[in-house]
Amino acid sequence: MQKYDVVVIGSGPGGEGASMKLSKQGNRVAVVELQDQVGGNCTHKGTIPSKALRHTIQLLADYRHHPLFEHTVGLMDVTWPQLLRTSDEVIARQVSMRHRFYGRNRVDVIHGRARFIDRNCVEIVRAAGTALRLHAKHFVIATGSRPYHPPELDFSDPRILDSDTVLQMPHTPRRVTIYGAGVIGCEYASIFANLDVKVNLINTRDRLLSFLDDEITDALSYHLRDQGVVILHNETIDTVTSTDRGVILRCKSGKEVHSDVLFWANGRTGNTDDMGLEDVGVALNQRGQIEVDDTFRTNVETISAVGDVIGPPALASASYDQGRFAGQHIADGSCDWELLGDVPTGIYTSPEISSVGRTEKELTEQNIPYEVGRADFKNLARAQIGGRNVGMLKLLFHRETLALLGIHCFGEQASEIVHIGQAIMSQKGEANSINYFTNTTFNYPTMAEAYRVAALYGRNRIR
Repeated sequence: MQKYDVVVIGSGPGGEGASMKLSKQGNRVAVVELQDQVGGNCTHKGTIPSKALRHTIQLLADYRHHPLFEHTVGLMDVTWPQLLRTSDEVIARQVSMRHRFYGRNRVDVIHGRARFIDRNCVEIVRAAGTALRLHAKHFVIATGSRPYHPPELDFSDPRILDSDTVLQMPHTPRRVTIYGAGVIGCEYASIFANLDVKVNLINTRDRLLSFLDDEITDALSYHLRDQGVVILHNETIDTVTSTDRGVILRCKSGKEVHSDVLFWANGRTGNTDDMGLEDVGVALNQRGQIEVDDTFRTNVETISAVGDVIGPPALASASYDQGRFAGQHIADGSCDWELLGDVPTGIYTSPEISSVGRTEKELTEQNIPYEVGRADFKNLARAQIGGRNVGMLKLLFHRETLALLGIHCFGEQASEIVHIGQAIMSQKGEANSINYFTNTTFNYPTMAEAYRVAALYGRNRIR
């Protein structure tokens, strides 16, 4: 039996954040990874491959629609497998880099499946069938999540896909039905639409991404439809029939949707199966997610959990910070810093979306007097130069104190632009004010200049 101060289970962003923090605090740390390479689902099945795929397809779409290259469109036919291979190099670099991180910080990496024997011991079963037991004072579970599979669907059918198996699809479909219009569903709707694939997007709710600002989701709906996506709201699955000719999705409303493949994108489940968690008393919810307190400790004192396995916000960025935060608490019993409550959201549709802070609906419900500042990208010189005229930056601020309350961005580089406002919004007192943007000189021409335009627009509305 090998002994460690802390054993981290999972090498995705949450596991990496925890292990790096714990090692730097002087702990002897081991990371257990089920797969034969480090990086977790983020690197191999989620964020990295899907965003690399989206980037490549966006380049292809831009090329096809550029007036200088329209005559060469016939030469640009590429297949889905060819596009998928463009992410292989990025994944390899990410794996190599992260493997060096563990080696440089003297963190032992052990490959195999972990199962708790008791509250201070796990057994690791390796691919060859051999077993190894690790004893530790503390454990951090960062095993991530996987697509939820309703029992009535046969996911062994090559025509029924999820966000993992779509990355192994051997052909380019002509028609795709995406069931579930959350972040993953909307992102893949954009990806397929930019490949000129016919897309049906089935939404179980009355609007897309209802956690976002209404104006942003209205813009997303418009541009998805403009790209040819058919959106069906308030629909619920009844039956799915798969034949040699394709898949028929019947909704409870009576609608039938025909396509070559069905892409299931409705919900995720925590990776907690067969880990012995119930045997040691760790509390799980109905989605297989681990219940934790505000320090990411479970109801079992020696076991903490971070990342997608504990549920929302289920973002790679948040998972890494949760891992560091949990690691600090394990190492010192306390933490002299705290995680910011407002976590930015980045959604890589086309165009992309990013937001942080409160929405207009939330401010209205909370009776907070607010005003809106906006900048349309079509009026920015940098956007005009790049031909990226679609989009806007929207600032929500307090009418009396001018404090920044929410930032909502739709368009090119939205996930980058949002961080400028995030930095100001996190300041205390007078430092959090849209006056920062009106009094600051921005490089010209830049997309960041949208903050000055939006802030001046907002100030003019309260004079």
